[in-house]
Amino acid sequence: METADWNEEESYLSIVTAGSPEELKARRTVCQQVLLEQLNVIPVQEWMYRVNVMHDQLARTAVRICEAQMKEAGYGLPPCAYSFIVFGSAGRQEATLWSDQDNGLIVEEALEGERKRYFEAFGSMLSDVLEAIGYEKCEGRVMCSEPLWRKSLADWKRQLADWMEQLEWEPVRYLIIASDMRHVAGSEALSAQWRKALHTGFTDNSKLTMAVLRNTVRHKATLNLLGQVLTERFGDNAGGFDVKYGLYIPLVNIVRHLSLLHGIETSSTLKRLDELAKLEQYQHLEEIRRACLTALRMRVNTPFTVTDGLIVSSDYYAENDLKNKQLRAELRESLLLIRRLHKALQRQLRSAERRQL
Repeated sequence: METADWNEEESYLSIVTAGSPEELKARRTVCQQVLLEQLNVIPVQEWMYRVNVMHDQLARTAVRICEAQMKEAGYGLPPCAYSFIVFGSAGRQEATLWSDQDNGLIVEEALEGERKRYFEAFGSMLSDVLEAIGYEKCEGRVMCSEPLWRKSLADWKRQLADWMEQLEWEPVRYLIIASDMRHVAGSEALSAQWRKALHTGFTDNSKLTMAVLRNTVRHKATLNLLGQVLTERFGDNAGGFDVKYGLYIPLVNIVRHLSLLHGIETSSTLKRLDELAKLEQYQHLEEIRRACLTALRMRVNTPFTVTDGLIVSSDYYAENDLKNKQLRAELRESLLLIRRLHKALQRQLRSAERRQL
């Protein structure tokens, strides 16, 4: 891995054979350097694929190391099957090199007695191992160390059903997070049953899809009345633009809403667009795809720093970077599209709400 050539077998083998968090972190740093050399050399879709395969291999190896550490600590082997799942950008296979933790556990049997003791310790230890290899803990606490995101399959089904019945902002937000779930390690059958429970709840459920739509159309303004890009006015990022929440997340939200509406189960934004295109019901899908690629390209090129071999970014483009005319034109075009789409979805929401009166 001394050149920028991508040798999948060699790159991934170096990760999966690591025997400790320290070793795994060191191999992550080497692999990241290879990927950084390839940034803007290969198409952004291919680059994102390679980055996310690396993340998956790191997570699977972390799970294996954690199981070994649990055994050494006297907990023994896992008392039943379980699945390690990811959400957020990792769930969508769109994680950057600096993405934090967004994950959970599905346990086959009820979390009682020995199983409760084991998986409480396992979830906490796994989150610590992931932090040790460079994944910051999630500020929103969407992690397998938290009881809300670590449940038996039966409890998960009840939790999903409860969120679907409440239809308030917070439970719907949790459902939106859940809908990006992707299996990474452990029992694929458990993940498949979890996914089926989620999507069955959306079938012919107009109140639920309307609640998701209500969350989807709320976002901070990114253009002024003249169609000019709005930048941060205050703070450390004054003059800069928030690529993640100003551009990337609004597109993710729009595509996710349409996908849930049509029972599309894949979690990747670009793959969701492929499935939506097959329906032949929507205009502007090609424009949305171009905007998504712009968002991904801008996001992975935001300024970053390297600390102890790990990459950190604020997800902001600095004021000077925004002076690039081509970049600013692409950004403005994407934001104008988002504004048009949001206005259309807001009209749709108002119409649906009137029908329910």
